[in-house]
Amino acid sequence: MARAIVDLRFLFLLVVAIFIFIQMRLFATQSHYAERAAAAEKSENQCVSESRELIAQISKQQERIVTLEEKRLRQDEERAQLKMLIQDLQKKLELTSSSRGEVPVAAVVVMACNRPDYLERTIESILKYQTSVASKFPLFISQDGTNADVRNKAMSYSDITYMQHIDLEPVQTERPGEIIAYYKIARHYKWAMDELFNKRNFSRVIILEDDMEIAPDFFEYFEATATLLDTDKTIMAVSSWNDNGQQQFVSDPEALYRSDFFPGLGWMLTKSTWEELSPKWPKAYPLLCKLKEVHKDRQFIHPEVCRTYNFGEHGSSMGQFFQQYLQTIRLNDVQVNWKSADLSYLKEANFKKKFAKEVSEAKPLQGPDAILKAHNMDVDVRIQYNDQRDFERIARQFGIFEEWKDGVPRTAYKGVVVFRYNKTRRRIFLVSPDSLKQLGL
Repeated sequence: MARAIVDLRFLFLLVVAIFIFIQMRLFATQSHYAERAAAAEKSENQCVSESRELIAQISKQQERIVTLEEKRLRQDEERAQLKMLIQDLQKKLELTSSSRGEVPVAAVVVMACNRPDYLERTIESILKYQTSVASKFPLFISQDGTNADVRNKAMSYSDITYMQHIDLEPVQTERPGEIIAYYKIARHYKWAMDELFNKRNFSRVIILEDDMEIAPDFFEYFEATATLLDTDKTIMAVSSWNDNGQQQFVSDPEALYRSDFFPGLGWMLTKSTWEELSPKWPKAYPLLCKLKEVHKDRQFIHPEVCRTYNFGEHGSSMGQFFQQYLQTIRLNDVQVNWKSADLSYLKEANFKKKFAKEVSEAKPLQGPDAILKAHNMDVDVRIQYNDQRDFERIARQFGIFEEWKDGVPRTAYKGVVVFRYNKTRRRIFLVSPDSLKQLGL
């Protein structure tokens, strides 16, 4: 019995020893795996840290690659411009020797961006009439951006000097909803005119866009008005465009007018005027039609019958007004003898007196049926509008431009908008409440 008890105690001690041994082994194993887990976690953290550092280094390298790529692009463009400048200088030397020192009337620059088909149509139209007067009107194409098709098209013309404006600076609009393209156009215009006036030292520049065709007497018209622009400081620019130049509203291809509204769309200005405008050129184009303080009581010359036709149904302005107003513009096809034309009537005092006489002699029509009466008259008539809203109502009924800019109706002189009635010679004068007073009547 006692031996059995001793055997049980021994067996119990053996079991306890085995249990303690197993526990110690388990503890050792757990400690081992804990150390390995800690080491693995440490290794993982180190890998994450190294990965983040590697990603940061890759990002920095990518930024450097982008910066270097942009730098390379600018250098390529600078080299291309330098090459074109050398070619241009060679052309100018050849032109100077062949033209026996003839001073150009004006440089002609076509502003282009990303419409190679439009540019080709414009250039082909210009070359019809520019080739014979190339020494008087050297032709330039100024491209904004890097569109390869436009560049190749421009470079394909051997007698045209190509310029390229590269602007990588991001656009910050001043007001929500503004069209970014207008900011880019403003930068391009300033760059191109600085280039032509300041670096190439032209005394006058004619600005065209890449969606225009010109009339046969386009260059003769600008040559005739160049002296007037130089000598009459009350004229800010000469335009080839009439906003109300639709077929039904024009008749006389020789008639020219002064206007307080900037017509644009094919216009010429002098170096002295650009020196005034350049420092305050706006961030968004255009400047001349918006700010009265820029005009300083100066006016613009424009023809009754347009010398440019705008076919740009697609572009930055998204075809604004094209169907309603631009499509039916009449492009002059009558050859006018501008060399013998006496333009002294366009001087400020002369024109004001002449225009005032024409307005005063027009038969005044009043009342709610004034427009109806105008349709049945066979003489010049004048109709007074009370304010912008009233003008828009009347203009809408006749079909002329309703739009105002900075308080001035399109084509207006002293608040008077004049147009021909239904393809006839007789005129309709829309006059503001104080137009007669401004004209001295």
